[in-house]
This record gives sequence, structure tokens and C-alpha cells, in this order.
Amino acid sequence: MSYLRFDKMQMTNLQDSLYKEFLITSRSGAYCSSTLVGCNIRKYHGLLVVPIPELDDENHVLLSSLDETVVQHGAEFNLALHKYRGDNFAPKGHKYIASFEWEKVPTWTYRIGGVMLKKEISYGVHDSRLYVRYTLLDAHSRTTLRLRPFLAYRSVREWTHENQNIDRSYRECEGGVSMCLYKGYPELFMQLNKAANFAYQPDWYRGMEYAKESERGHYELEDLFTPGYFEFDIKKGESVVFSAALKPEEIKKLNKMMEAEIAPRLPLDSFYHCLMHAAHQFKYEHGGENYLLAGYHWFKPRARDTFIAMPGLTLCIGEPEEYELYMATAEKAIRDLIEGRPISVGIYEMEQPDVLLWAVLCLQMYGKFMGRKKCFVKYGQLLLDIVDYIWNSKHPNLFRHDNGLLYSNGRDKAVTWMNSEAGGRPIVPRSGYIVEFNALWYDTLRFCEQILVEHGGDKYADQAERFRAEAEKVQKSFKDVFLNEHGYLLDYVDGQMIDWSVRPNQLLAIALDFSPLDLKERKRILDICTRELVTPKGVRSLSPKSGGYNPRYVGTQVQRDYAYHQGTAWPWLTGFYLAAYQRVYKTSGLNYIERQLIGFEEELFYHCIGTIPELFDGNPKFSGRGAISFAMNVCGILNSIYLLEQYKKNEE
Repeated sequence: MSYLRFDKMQMTNLQDSLYKEFLITSRSGAYCSSTLVGCNIRKYHGLLVVPIPELDDENHVLLSSLDETVVQHGAEFNLALHKYRGDNFAPKGHKYIASFEWEKVPTWTYRIGGVMLKKEISYGVHDSRLYVRYTLLDAHSRTTLRLRPFLAYRSVREWTHENQNIDRSYRECEGGVSMCLYKGYPELFMQLNKAANFAYQPDWYRGMEYAKESERGHYELEDLFTPGYFEFDIKKGESVVFSAALKPEEIKKLNKMMEAEIAPRLPLDSFYHCLMHAAHQFKYEHGGENYLLAGYHWFKPRARDTFIAMPGLTLCIGEPEEYELYMATAEKAIRDLIEGRPISVGIYEMEQPDVLLWAVLCLQMYGKFMGRKKCFVKYGQLLLDIVDYIWNSKHPNLFRHDNGLLYSNGRDKAVTWMNSEAGGRPIVPRSGYIVEFNALWYDTLRFCEQILVEHGGDKYADQAERFRAEAEKVQKSFKDVFLNEHGYLLDYVDGQMIDWSVRPNQLLAIALDFSPLDLKERKRILDICTRELVTPKGVRSLSPKSGGYNPRYVGTQVQRDYAYHQGTAWPWLTGFYLAAYQRVYKTSGLNYIERQLIGFEEELFYHCIGTIPELFDGNPKFSGRGAISFAMNVCGILNSIYLLEQYKKNEE
């Protein structure tokens, strides 16, 4: 039995199954996503969602859904499900789902009387091609299958409504038809590898309602255009492939092409393999460059996310060559930044003042996995150039003060990962000496000292000594500025503005390889964070004892923005928390680490199955919220699994 499997009882219970989503991605940036019952509940859902760079840098929903109808003895059984205005569902085809499972591809089995039909969905790894394969497992009489496509032709951030501007015409192509609803968009080719009749019946389906958009305080209604339907007979044991893409293909190749896409895929037969698969879904190739998307459905490649997530999504799963591909692109962005040029690759938010600190930590992780000598040979000059840029305060909003600490102005514009804003101003205005900036800076100095002493030789001896002396200065200043009499670290200090909130950013000071604190100080901080911040689904962004605690990420955009970093729980921080726990409690903490990870495994069966959402409410029931799959979270859990396995090996 498959690891990711849901039976008929689970699938027909809409209170549960309507909010289970699936995601299939392509390295081209295209994706296929909906709910397990086939009812779109987001404007981001669609079977063929593709980037169209000629229009903008957003994805666009071309094929929104594909309704299947089984016809026997003149009776029609529609397998689809749509939600319409007023909480009306039609045609309620989910009642025919006998099971859903995902081993290599999402697979549905439908039972309609004596008919058993299997549906599999796959996607081109490197192109924007959707494959849907139907196999008639059992039938006792002639069976006809009808496929009705619903087209949106819009950006994922917009809506389609009935209008007279669409081009309703279609053109015949081998095995099907092609259409283009609006000028400027590409042609959509819909083909079958079996002769089928196309019945042209253009019409609009009006008032489809997307529940998740309503829940998020957004507009939620859409009209979709259907040009008609394909109809063909299917025999017991026969498989028929439907394809939708931006270019035509020889229909005799479709089944083999689909098989070739499926064969090398990792079977989703365990917690770990699901996370590996999720890690691969963030891969994005464009213009010869390799990127990590920050998450689905709406995030782009973001600099901070890239450097935080890269080690866990590559090195922790034994794929250093992927790390090197991502870093080759990221290095171009780093070079552009430190040399004062416009960013030449598609990585967003490179200008944030902490990005280069996270980049150094990313390089440090490469050294841990591949050896510091190889790291120095491959990335040593990049590392030293980054540190020189920071050391000499060349960044317009990151300054090294005489006490060795780094200062950044975040009063008017968010400068950290806690970046939610209202009215153009940060909701959490973290400014001045920011705790994780300076924990990362201390770690950077010590790492540079270490790698130069070990592999730099006499040429770098003086520089290594400068790093050592500066690190000692930073260590003293760090304690003087951040360590308070209650035993935890202040979140930021900006002159007379001191933030006493208990936040998770202090975890970096006790989780990184080099800490400016002694063991006793680290233990006190860890114990406070454990009591006030740790949940089964991640680390809270703010303690319930601190002012402004707001743990539920619900409501309108403004309401959610005010909750975003004010008590919600973030799984990616669990990686740093568990690393800190292991550093303090050594092998005696392994059982605790294992128990913490168990809480995440069950999340693979909720929300978007097989992956981890962006954040969770900070209070029970700890509901998953935000983006359906988030790179830093998958990274944090993979980091923790790797940490656990390494210490188990050492125990043996």
C-alpha cells in the first residue's frame, strides 16, 4: 500500500478532502495544482499554469480544469467537482472516487457501478506539458469517456470573467485542437493519443467560487470558458493519454513521453522521500541559470530564502552538484551586488542587508559537507570578497561599528526576514543592532579565521589574525549589548530603543558552529525558547508572554500581515532550534529531536500532501497557513533529519 494514500471514506468527506491539495512542478516554472477531489479552491490552482515571459514575470492559468464524464447505456456520470456561489457543489463527482494514492504520480481510482477507471497526472520535468492518462480497469459494457476543458487564460493574480473579447475559434491539430483566447498569449494545444470526436460547444460556466480566496479576505468568484468536449470509446485494459501544452507533439509519442517522465521519479514511500521530492519541486531553470523558488504558489527566487534553503535542499540529501549549480547563479548576484552593478540574474531582494551573512553561512555548510579545503579552493575568494564588503561597510544599510557589531536601519523599511509591512512601514521595525545579524557576523569571522588557518597558508596568516581579533571584540560587544539579566537575548537594540520581546532570532546565537556565548548562557537561552516558543509545528515568532502576541494567521490581508511575525510558528526555525538543542544537551537530546520531527510527518497528509506549508498558527490546533509548500521549511526539517542520523551513526 502506498505511503500517501486516502480511501473512499476520506475522499468523499468534503470537510476534509476539499482542503487537501496536490502540486506537480516543472523546472520551467510551470506547475499543476488543485485539490485531491479536483475542485479548485484558489485562483492559483490549475492543471496547466505556466510562465509567459513575453507578458510579465507571473505564472498564468491556461487550463483551469478538465471535467471527465463516463457514459454507459446513455447514462452520464460526471466525475468532476466545482464549488459555485452560495456553497453549492456540482456535479459532485467526488462520490465516485474509490481511492487516491501517490507513489510516483498522483493517481485516482473511480468506481461507477461496474466501471473502474484509473486517472494519473504527470508533468514534463523540463517543459510545460501536462499528461493525464486514463486506464479502464474494468467494465462490463461499452464505455465512453468525455473530457471537457475549462480555460482561464489569465495571470494567477487576476480573474477571468465572461466577456466578448475572447477568441472562441479553434484550430484542428493532430489528435485534437488548439486555441488562444487572447492576443499576446500562446496557443494551447490539447491532444489525445486516440482518435476522438471534438464537439464544439462554446459556453461560459459562471460564478465558480474559490474557498481559500474567500478565507484570505480576497475576491473569490470566477467565470471559466469551455470550448466543448472530446469524446471517445475506451475498452477494458486500454489507456488513453490527454496532453495540454504550448506546442504540439506527435500523438503516438505521448504515452512513451509520459512513461519517460515517470520512470526516474523517486517513489514517495516515506517521510524522507516525500521531503526529497518536495526539495526537487523548488528547482527552477530559466535563461541557462538555476534557481530555487522560495515556495508555491506565489513566491519567486528570493535571495535570503535561497541561501537559507540551499544546503538542506541539496547537501542534506546527497546532491552537492545541485548546490554548485544554484551557487553558480547566486554568485553572479553576489558579485553584482558587491561590485555595484544591477543584479543580472533573477534573484529578488539581493539588496537586503543580511543576505550576504546568510550567503556566508550557506558557504560554511558546503565546507561542512564537502570539506573546508574544497570549500576554500572553490569559494574562498568569494567568501573573502563578501567579508571585505561587510567589513568596510560598503552596503548602504549595513555598517560595522567600532565595537565590531553590525548596525542596520530598519525603522522605515523592513530589513530582516520578519518583513511584513502595513501602510508601507514595517509591522516589526527591527532596527539597529539586530541579534541574528550579529550572531551570523560572529560565526562568519570565526569560520573565515578557521578556513584561512587551515588552508590559507602564510599568505593569509595576517588576515586570519585580524579575523580572530575582530571576533573577540564582537564576542564581548555581543554579550554587552544583547544578553540581559533575565537570561535571554534582546531582539534588537537601537540607541534607547530596546526590544525585550522573546523571539526566535536569538536561536542563531546558540545554534551556529561558533557561538559568542558560553555553555551556561546558551542553556538558559535554550530553556527559555523551549518554554515560550517551541510548538509541535515549529518555533513561534513571538512569545505568548510578549506584547502584541497574535498567533492565528487568518482574516483579511491586513489582519494576516499583523499576525505574520507576531506569534505564528515557523518550521524552518526548528532546524536551528534542534541544532542548538543538540549542542547543549549532546546525545542525550536525540530522543527529544526525534519526537519533534514526528510532529511534522503528519502534516504530509494535510494541506498540500507530501510537503510542508509556509507557517502554522502559534496556538492549537496549530493549523497550517500561507503558501502550500515552502522551501525554507522543507530545508529546516531535512537539516534536522540529517543531524539526527549523523548523531545516531556517531553513537554506533
